[in-house]
Amino acid sequence: MRTTTPQAPGGGVPVPRRATDSRGAREFGSLSGFAGAVASEWTKLWSVRAPYLCLLGGLAVTAVFTFYYASIARINAHPVEPVGNAAASSAVLTQFAVVVLATVAVTSEYANGSVRASLLRVPRRSRVLAAKALVAAVVAFGAGLGYAVVGAAVAWGAFGGRASLDAGTEAGQILGVGLYLAFAAVTTTGVAFATRHPAGALSILIALLWALPSVLLGLGGPELAAVNDYLPHGAGDHFLRAGVETPYGAGTAVALVAAWAAAAHLAGLYVLRRRDA
Repeated sequence: MRTTTPQAPGGGVPVPRRATDSRGAREFGSLSGFAGAVASEWTKLWSVRAPYLCLLGGLAVTAVFTFYYASIARINAHPVEPVGNAAASSAVLTQFAVVVLATVAVTSEYANGSVRASLLRVPRRSRVLAAKALVAAVVAFGAGLGYAVVGAAVAWGAFGGRASLDAGTEAGQILGVGLYLAFAAVTTTGVAFATRHPAGALSILIALLWALPSVLLGLGGPELAAVNDYLPHGAGDHFLRAGVETPYGAGTAVALVAAWAAAAHLAGLYVLRRRDA
């Protein structure tokens, strides 16, 4: 098969096709690079109202839950505990603010068909998923820090003297809440890509992050409690709360939550590569 060589404008020196192709590839590569993909996902996330509503809802839940938690501790004269435990405990609910946010960020593109444009612009499926997961994790981490600070401030007054305040412990718990919510966002992104539908993704995540732990702890027994220790929120609770006995250290707890996030990410990538758009 004979190939033709394009002529330069005005009949000048011919321009080799290889040079034009490589230049186009470089331009396309710069557009579809990871930084560009992250910038695109960041812009898409904040171009709709859903993220703002989710984050504001999480803030409201934090304030109400931590006030309730601290008030019960004061009324029932519970032993003095770190003030950050109130915000740490609220993560069982506030995690769903970032779960919904990350779910909508993925499934809305499948619903309106814009995922095809995203995959054309960034052909590497792993890069698309990683960019969405990173953006969701950064937003969730920042939200977690804010929720923890607000929750501690609200709880401090409601505890009525039945809480302790240590700067190091409180800083660790604030970072812990941010880290846990970031992992929850990465987990959600993977599940959403695997299911491609908001109802399916939320059903799985609600069962994994809340319903199953509630059933295991509600039924009681050391065996069921031990199973809960290896679920995402059970493990997360072990590095979020301070001053309580845990079956393993904080490092192991973080590794377990990270493993769940990695497993969900790989599941989403597998489906994305197999089924495409």
